[in-house]
Amino acid sequence: MRYAILGDIHANLAALEAVLEDVADQTVDRILQVGDVVGYGAAPREVVAIVREACLLVVKGNHDAAVVDELDTRTFNPNARAAVDFTKGALTEVELAWLRALPMTAMNEHCVIAHGTYARPERFDYIQSTEDAEPSLDALPRKVCFLGHTHVPVSILRLEESPLETSYTIDREIDLKLAHRALVNVGSVGQPRDEDPRACYGLWDTITGRMSLRRVEYDIDREADRIRRAGLPSILADRLFLGI
Repeated sequence: MRYAILGDIHANLAALEAVLEDVADQTVDRILQVGDVVGYGAAPREVVAIVREACLLVVKGNHDAAVVDELDTRTFNPNARAAVDFTKGALTEVELAWLRALPMTAMNEHCVIAHGTYARPERFDYIQSTEDAEPSLDALPRKVCFLGHTHVPVSILRLEESPLETSYTIDREIDLKLAHRALVNVGSVGQPRDEDPRACYGLWDTITGRMSLRRVEYDIDREADRIRRAGLPSILADRLFLGI
């Protein structure tokens, strides 16, 4: 089975379209999405429609939760709050109901997915160290869990040869057959924050074990212009060019 795993699209239509064009060339069987379908970007309706059609499993991100009033936005910065307010006004009741119904975690025969952590997904905590990862690694019902939330691609692993030790790698190519447990952050389609403005997504072959992080060029000018024309804060457009 070959999976494409998409993280943190954030209503970036141009990035999503470019990624799905790349996915179409990879002979993928299923597409998964690890949350934050909306927020920051100016095309929430279009992105929701595509994700609903294309993705087999989707979980709820913190921006998705905020848009349906399940998360207090007082912890958000003013620009993120402005995007949440814009998104609430842009989506229909049907689209809001779909976001509201998204689960915090999802599982199939090969893996689990969550947004921030698997151990306590409703808190939307960040995994930024091996210590942060320990509770989720301990709780996994499958060998592999795919995450997003930080917008920075990284894999945190316990290897079969040393299952009591936790390590990490930022390598773009890894062999998950060597893993006893693995948390794989697939980065962000629509809001990369690793100083690489290209869209990022994961590609996983369950037979070979190969996990790849792919980078895809997209029309940033087009998406930045869409954000500005929507009246959203200009920083949400400017940061796309820098990958921060």
